[in-house]
Amino acid sequence: MFDREFLRSTSGVRVLIALAEERGMSITECLSGTGLSATDIECTARQELLVVRNLLGRFGAEAALGAEAGRRAEIPLSGPWALALLSSRTARDALDVMARYLDRAFVSGRFLATESGGVLRLRLDDSECPSDLRVFLAERIIAALGAIGGELFDTGIPPARIEFRRPPPADPGGYREIYGVETIFGADTDAVSFDGRRLDRPIPATNERARGACAQLCRDLLDRHRTRAGVAGAVRDLLVRDPGVIPDQIAVANELFMSPRTLSRRLNEEDASFRGLLDEVRQLLSEQLLAHTDLTTEQVAARLGYAEAASFIRAFRRWKGCPPQEFRLHGGRALAPVAAGVH
Repeated sequence: MFDREFLRSTSGVRVLIALAEERGMSITECLSGTGLSATDIECTARQELLVVRNLLGRFGAEAALGAEAGRRAEIPLSGPWALALLSSRTARDALDVMARYLDRAFVSGRFLATESGGVLRLRLDDSECPSDLRVFLAERIIAALGAIGGELFDTGIPPARIEFRRPPPADPGGYREIYGVETIFGADTDAVSFDGRRLDRPIPATNERARGACAQLCRDLLDRHRTRAGVAGAVRDLLVRDPGVIPDQIAVANELFMSPRTLSRRLNEEDASFRGLLDEVRQLLSEQLLAHTDLTTEQVAARLGYAEAASFIRAFRRWKGCPPQEFRLHGGRALAPVAAGVH
């Protein structure tokens, strides 16, 4: 059930305000009846829908207005959803996370995925959205899917086909420019399709800004648990440097210009071990992903470098005293005391 009182960031509202101001509409008019001010950082879904309705009341005849709003969408390069995105191993994994994130970040409905004949199709279910806003909301969320892919990855994740139920506009040029492919109008649903064969290739190169922001997020999380200095701190930084690619001990030793044997000795001198540091990283990142995203246990395990979910589940029991699903069901809390201090 769509919760219209669910609180969310006002990042989407700020985009709508910018579009309104560019077209000569004041902030006061744009926010009329919402109870929001331009400085608010949170709003409800209901309030955002009212802003959309105010914008369309003035500029609803403008083609591709929703697509333009979606093109400007941003995902904060911090927090668990960014971590989930940037630790994806394939374009398919990243696309799955983007679709899940957009379900929560936008008030446009949710994507339903089907795959047939080598084509992955994300159909938008907007049955709970107001009918007079559906064209705008569908354009926006599909454009946002491409915008976020382009924000995070150097090559983006280009679609193969885009369909809308709306009738053809007089000038479809704006749609071609924003979506990058020919857009089909008068379809039976709103949907975006991707070449399934391309999605299973390794993830597109993550851009440097996104990678650096996510690595900093990981370091901040770990420092809140326990600050590390010396060789142990350097090892831990390398373990989170490139989300989704956790190096082994040989690779880390090479980065530090020492042999694996020397690395083990130096860590032992600091009352640490490579295995303990790896567990420390995996434990804290898994807690974030389980508590704040809806990734499956299998998806979390893959992002932490486990070949199979069973190995991750065993490790998680050792860390937290319960399996991952119980940890999630109890609001991100362990069910039994866990030995303090991981070395």
